[in-house]
Amino acid sequence: MDDERALAHQAQQAAAGQRPTREAAEAAVETLIRWAGDDPSREGLRDTPQRVVRAYEEFFSGYGEDPRQLLSRTFEEVSDYQGIVLLRDIRLESHCEHHIVPIIGTAHVAYLPDRRVVGISKLVRVVHAFAHRLQTQETLTAQIAQALDEALAPRGVGVLIDAAHQCMTTRGVRDAGVSTVTSHFTGDFASDTALQDRLWRLL
Repeated sequence: MDDERALAHQAQQAAAGQRPTREAAEAAVETLIRWAGDDPSREGLRDTPQRVVRAYEEFFSGYGEDPRQLLSRTFEEVSDYQGIVLLRDIRLESHCEHHIVPIIGTAHVAYLPDRRVVGISKLVRVVHAFAHRLQTQETLTAQIAQALDEALAPRGVGVLIDAAHQCMTTRGVRDAGVSTVTSHFTGDFASDTALQDRLWRLL
């Protein structure tokens, strides 16, 4: 009954827009351990609620970051560079919002500068900031592209993600060989199929 009251209180907090306390989060993990059929007081699980909450702080650190702020510092000394800026094979780790299990793969981010560029490490940080939230891959792909489009006002943006979803590889159909590819294009990348083909070739 105490668990039911605690869960009801957490639901009320969430409805009110309040973030639950660390203690409430740890209690929720303990409840899940008991629901799974194990004893949270046994030695191997005694500190698991605290460890899970610390892990969640890392997994979902993107909620504490503003991706557009990461792109706020740009550089205009580009010697009239007109080509594609492309970062390939950015390690992607996210979590499916439907089952809260990992999405693991790679992201490729490209843009066509229009008088200004951004530090390339910032592109990686933007990917991580959006990925470290509960996500669908489709939304994640669009969010990255839209953030770059708004912050840099480039001639075009292209984002491609290739990832495996453990909600499908470790449960459900359990097909470990499947990956999902999503793409989102803006500007010249969206309107010029030859430019899209060039980007695919670079990848």
